[in-house]
Amino acid sequence: MWTSLKRWLLKWAFYPLFRRYVSMPGRSFTGKMPPLTELEKRVATNLRLHVDELAVKIGIRHAHSGDSLKRSADYILTQFIQRGRSVVMEPFHVDGIVQHNVIADIPGRKRPDKIVVIGAHYDTVPGSPGADDNASGVAALIELAELLKSMELDCTVRLAAFFNEEENDHWMEMGSYYHARSSHERGDDIVGMISLEMLGYFSNEPGSQKYPFPFNLYYPDAGNFIGFVGNDASRDWVRKVIGEFRKVATFASEGAAPPERYQDIARSDHWAYWQFGWPALMVTDTSNFRFPYLHGMDDTPDKCDFDSMARITVAMAKVIERLARV
Repeated sequence: MWTSLKRWLLKWAFYPLFRRYVSMPGRSFTGKMPPLTELEKRVATNLRLHVDELAVKIGIRHAHSGDSLKRSADYILTQFIQRGRSVVMEPFHVDGIVQHNVIADIPGRKRPDKIVVIGAHYDTVPGSPGADDNASGVAALIELAELLKSMELDCTVRLAAFFNEEENDHWMEMGSYYHARSSHERGDDIVGMISLEMLGYFSNEPGSQKYPFPFNLYYPDAGNFIGFVGNDASRDWVRKVIGEFRKVATFASEGAAPPERYQDIARSDHWAYWQFGWPALMVTDTSNFRFPYLHGMDDTPDKCDFDSMARITVAMAKVIERLARV
């Protein structure tokens, strides 16, 4: 009784925080999920192939792991080209080694000067094959190149595979920072950015989802949802993106846009876009707050839920189409 009362009192005390940083438009999908559509089944199969290629055939993807980053970039390049995309390999020198962002622009039909950026990093930490972190995000990025073929895009959609996200202690060497800085110098008109950061791990077990206080007062304790996470400055963008997702998705979702003093919200490539004043967020299975195999050798494809990833990827294609309207 006392525990329930204490929780209620705390929720009431932090209600202003909830209203500003946690409350999101629309309603998260609840109930039994319908069977996968034929499209989602095909996407699930393809996602598995991409994750296997990156996490098994290539494996650890790091600057000091042979030619693994080159092989990864070449694979992404090939997949984009096979899906009819024009690709730019954006070079950057790190420790005397040339690395590449892999960039595919899908020109908008009405306002090609306005750009929605969808990104995912393809590197891993040393010692991890990185199936969830972040072959899962790259796999979704590749499938979006195919799914967006049938979409009406008024604005340009930029699909960007970044290197060196895991080197975020040396932020100027992150591929996303290099690209965001270059975009700023060119004067690109970026509507907003979405980072696909770990999309593969879900659990219905009570207690499988953790949060820093006081966010644990407001979110479910089972890790069976996908998160949309940005900073307070990106709050309108977070609300817009998750609001559109909830209109089209058959998958649970939660959102947050707190101040950057909650440092975990900055742990992906969207951070680079904040540095130049653009709204940005990550779509994520919440990483260390759920995934027990983070940055270890056990981050393997068998930990990924490809059916859930397919639902999210197909829904995100529809969301991107809506975001790219003028």
